[in-house]
Amino acid sequence: MVDRDDHRFPTRAVSWGEHPEETGAGDVVSPIHLASTYAVPGIDSEFKLDEADPDAGEFLYGRLSNPTRHAVEQRLAALEGGDHGLAFASGTAAISTLFFATLTPGDHVVAFDDLYAGTRRMLETLFRDRLAVDVSFVDATDTDNVADAMRPETELVYMETPTNPLLRLCDLAAIADVAAAGDAAFAVDNTFCSPALQNPLELGADIVAHSTTKYLNGHSDSIGGALVMDDDDLAEECYHLQRVLLGNAMAPFDAYMTLRGTKTLPMRMRQHEASAREIAAFLDDHPLVEAVHYPGLESHPQHELASEQMAGYGGMLSFELVGDMDDAAAFLEALSTITLAVSLGGVESLVELPAGMTHEPIPKAEREELGITDTLVRMSVGVEAVEDLLADLERGFAAMRELSERPLPAADD
Repeated sequence: MVDRDDHRFPTRAVSWGEHPEETGAGDVVSPIHLASTYAVPGIDSEFKLDEADPDAGEFLYGRLSNPTRHAVEQRLAALEGGDHGLAFASGTAAISTLFFATLTPGDHVVAFDDLYAGTRRMLETLFRDRLAVDVSFVDATDTDNVADAMRPETELVYMETPTNPLLRLCDLAAIADVAAAGDAAFAVDNTFCSPALQNPLELGADIVAHSTTKYLNGHSDSIGGALVMDDDDLAEECYHLQRVLLGNAMAPFDAYMTLRGTKTLPMRMRQHEASAREIAAFLDDHPLVEAVHYPGLESHPQHELASEQMAGYGGMLSFELVGDMDDAAAFLEALSTITLAVSLGGVESLVELPAGMTHEPIPKAEREELGITDTLVRMSVGVEAVEDLLADLERGFAAMRELSERPLPAADD
């Protein structure tokens, strides 16, 4: 068998984990295996219900393992450069399984204060409030803050970079050293970059998490999550939780869709980034925009770090509009090419207002302390013609001027 290290990333993205010679019909793409259970050779089979090995072609029950899911798990591991890949029913399922695998009551977590709101709620309302796991949220843009928050009982350091929605970065290699010194596991949510642009395991992380719903699938038609890691014992614990205790594995059709999506991941990410860089520059120079958050801009406070640890700056950005939430609403509701919707990472461009949508459950004072203002707009830049996206943004700015009774700057001011 070819070693994955003999294949470059785009080649692995297209074909790794799919074996036409093993399908019986020579299928070039992995079939969707929908069976809920599988025939076994006999009652004295050498493998038991929770010990079947998909790598050896052993399948017993769909919750435990599935050929299509196994193919996508192999591919995701290869793309992230890890030994073990697990595919889940959602990104939330993947992250919660990671937390259950690494944390017990009395443990401590150090996490980025600008985490995705759903992950933050999980840590606060489930693990802290119900399961007695203490959590310290810190501004991880400064590695010293992470180091200062470490305790003897710290078992997990959990980061996103860039963060959602403010596109803040943390120094993965430096934080990996901090976590290792404290004998804590270091996990990174790599959803915003995808493995096409960033490889946390190579920078010292122990575990990588993904919402495969986003860039890995890339077409807004599948829900899923993933964990990738090297540690055999941790992987076995995650497998046991996934297969036996929680039953939160990715469904076969979603596995098939994710396999399909990864085939175009490298080329999609190039287009996402090219358009995002042009849009960020346009917004950065617009009189109705107070600030733009995009690591590809030289004005971004961590532009240099982004250039060092990322292979590109990605297709996500956020920007703060002049005015208040009504102005932001007028802007967003005037768009026609760009869709107002949650989620991200698809071929179509999406925008949302975190303060009124994804981050609305966070109290206003807490949101503002984090930098999530009422006019902060998050944009997932798709692969449409960038000229059409720029024209649509101008429609939004025109709507802001029409709404406001206050004098707003004209386009040429």
